[in-house]
Amino acid sequence: MKKNQKLRNLDPFLKREKERYKDALPSREFILQILQQEGVPIAERSLHKMLGITKKEHELFNRRLAAMIREGQIFRNRKGDICVMEKLDLIKGSVQGHADGFGFLIPDDGGDDLYLSAKEMQKALHGDRVLVREIGVDRRGRKEATIVEVLEYTNTRLVGRLHIDHGILLVVAENKRISQDVLIAREHSLKAKAGQVVMVEIIQQPTKYSQPIGRIVEILGDYSAPGMEIEIALRKYDLPHVFSSDIGKLAAKFPKSVLKRESNEREDICHLPLVTIDGETARDFDDAVFCKQEDHGYRLYVAIADVSHYVKPHDLIDQEALNRGNSVYFPRRVIPMLPEALSNELCSLNPDKKRLCMVCEIEFLKNGDIVEYVFYPAVMCSHARLTYTEVAAMLAKPKGSEAKRYPMLLPHILILQKLFKALLKTRKKRGAIDFETSETQMFFNEQGKIDRIEPVQRTDAHRLIEECMLAANVCAADFLQKHDQMTLYRIHEDPSPEKIIALRNFLKEFGIQLGGKEKPSAKDYAQTLQKIYDRPDAQLLQTVMLRSLQQAIYSPDITGHFGLAYESYTHFTSPIRRYPDLLVHRAIKAVLNGENYQPGDWQELGKHCSMTERRADEATREVEAWLKCFYMQDKIGESFDGVISAVTGFGLFVALDNVYVEGLVHISELPSDYFHFDATKHCLLGERSGMQYRLGDRLRVKLVRVDLETSKIDFVLADSSSTAARPTRTRKSSSNQNQAKDKETVTTTAGKRSKRSSGKAKSDDNRR
Repeated sequence: MKKNQKLRNLDPFLKREKERYKDALPSREFILQILQQEGVPIAERSLHKMLGITKKEHELFNRRLAAMIREGQIFRNRKGDICVMEKLDLIKGSVQGHADGFGFLIPDDGGDDLYLSAKEMQKALHGDRVLVREIGVDRRGRKEATIVEVLEYTNTRLVGRLHIDHGILLVVAENKRISQDVLIAREHSLKAKAGQVVMVEIIQQPTKYSQPIGRIVEILGDYSAPGMEIEIALRKYDLPHVFSSDIGKLAAKFPKSVLKRESNEREDICHLPLVTIDGETARDFDDAVFCKQEDHGYRLYVAIADVSHYVKPHDLIDQEALNRGNSVYFPRRVIPMLPEALSNELCSLNPDKKRLCMVCEIEFLKNGDIVEYVFYPAVMCSHARLTYTEVAAMLAKPKGSEAKRYPMLLPHILILQKLFKALLKTRKKRGAIDFETSETQMFFNEQGKIDRIEPVQRTDAHRLIEECMLAANVCAADFLQKHDQMTLYRIHEDPSPEKIIALRNFLKEFGIQLGGKEKPSAKDYAQTLQKIYDRPDAQLLQTVMLRSLQQAIYSPDITGHFGLAYESYTHFTSPIRRYPDLLVHRAIKAVLNGENYQPGDWQELGKHCSMTERRADEATREVEAWLKCFYMQDKIGESFDGVISAVTGFGLFVALDNVYVEGLVHISELPSDYFHFDATKHCLLGERSGMQYRLGDRLRVKLVRVDLETSKIDFVLADSSSTAARPTRTRKSSSNQNQAKDKETVTTTAGKRSKRSSGKAKSDDNRR
């Protein structure tokens, strides 16, 4: 035993283990080192003896081994012996299922995806963490793998519809990537009826020989019931949407208004005519602005709700806010990040109410350049709750009826407009990209279904607030960076070299050059957009440029923001609805107090917040798609004009004019020919006829099918003799109204927050 103890003392991470645990075990690194030195699989008992594991340590040591197995560091073979993963040529990753039954292994190391046959997919569900072995190449030339072991089952619950097939109860998952049906015993059915939407808890995971088995734990109701699309999305995407009773009790303890002692500890700016400017249906007001003109330029006050005063690190509300990551804005329903006692009351900058805030006071020159800024906690009082519509009317007609309603505020609004115009010039000088994209809003009838869909009119009121928020966010990033305080930055990396090459090749066909040689800057993008602004095919060219950009994410790394042309940028202005903003507030307060804020692993926090943002976007997109399908189902047989909004190898997606709904013209519905997909040119090209269908072309289509279960809309060409197809030598392309798909670029030009009860809920860095 002494000999074995001496071996343990050679553990290079022994000191770390002793600091973490009362009874230090051999570190993971040392266990792997010993196994690699042995060079052969080792029985667990032999490993215990080799490392001097006592009976008292057996349980804890076995837990460590189990964790290493889950994370794919080691593996048990059929004999139960422990092997080092690297020695087995096994690949660790996540399963990505396909609706047709097959799937892919997405390797953790970033290597090529591996094909998993439908037979292999019987062993696991979409999202599960697995170990696979590469077994060859399938008939289509794809690398193929077999699942050796499931490391982690990630699906413990799922939402789906109950079906009864020859007396057998089974649930078909709403997530079409999960192709296996879940068997339900009658005693575990809660007497749910066929066709109802239910929540299922999986009590037996799938194996090579058996389907998953579950029990129904919740009956949501009929599939077509109003609001059911949201209930499904909440569960499908595992969105936290119910605050626990403990959180409710904690929220109830907050005062109804600001306490006098809290006001005494802060700078009082209640005399400043700060106002909030939001959409008509907004309920949580997290920012207010005021600007005054001075001899040298302007002084802007951006007051942001001081959520960090009430939500303390690691308390129950903070933990739930971190779990949610952000508020989720569905049509007609909001899932808030914070309890309503905070989000709509105590933290919301409601008019004529004293509220605690964090202020970013910025001094500008007349040309819009920032001279200096300062952050401080304050108490404020909003002098008015204004809407974009009202402010836009005041700016357009300073002597009009809306302006007369606010005679005391009008002069300050006009000064804000002056600053806004100066900031637009600095934006152009900086080279920020400004894509002209459109956003829509849904209006609903009494039954909760879409009555109509209309475009959101973007005005100078929207852009004015956007520029104020951008300025405050930039100052926050600069402040934290100068004081060496880590935080989460909003980063937008440069386009990948592959996408740049593809974009250049596409633009070359139109006689357009993108500057910047191998590595174009945001200014190069902006200058190109300016050149194509008046072209009839401007929307097509802009869309392709937009799709060449990366997604913006949260990270502690200061890599800059490509789209906004900032060297560093963060989110400070929306702590009510975004957890990263709350972290930024805490970091700023720590600096002001001469402290350092360390909430945990900043990298992991960034990954988590980026994930919750994507999760919210995907859920809201799916709900909107379902609602649009429901809206279109009584229009089958009707014809519409539209524009090709996306081209794929299996067909054309067409966005309808004035209806703002998108559907597919399958490749088999095109005129008789073999059509080949050209990803670089964004077109389908006819082999025999030489005719092509390109992104941005206009079509007249007829609606032939609406599938509510898959949220798919199918069109056919309404008149094949007058389609947009043309010989490849023709380069003419009409303008269109298509929207960029599945790409978050922070420079879209929609409204400030999408805090309305309907419409999109996308995060937009240009807004905030």
